[in-house]
Amino acid sequence: MTKYLVAIHRPNDYDPYVAEDEAMSRDIDALNVEMVAAGIRVFVGGLQPINSAKSLRCEANGEVSMADGPYLATTEHIGGFWVLEVANLEQALTWGRKAAVACRAPVEVRPFH
Repeated sequence: MTKYLVAIHRPNDYDPYVAEDEAMSRDIDALNVEMVAAGIRVFVGGLQPINSAKSLRCEANGEVSMADGPYLATTEHIGGFWVLEVANLEQALTWGRKAAVACRAPVEVRPFH
């Protein structure tokens, strides 16, 4: 069995309190129940908005600098994720498709080492 990251991508201005209606919440809850019942969910987590992020960087002199905000300047960010343990990539992609539908968002599926 291999562990896979199933990451949900959101626009930087995404506000779950505005964008996520009851139907989406029900769909996400149902997906979580299905994952638990299948015995494949290792961990799940939603992330706070990107304005709560702190980025740390090791400088050439060994000092660590800190900045407010995400590390990368992009128009999207990871808004939440699952860690799933499944037999193969095809199974991970099946769950990723379900996540894309439930969350109404782009999804990235990537195996762990």
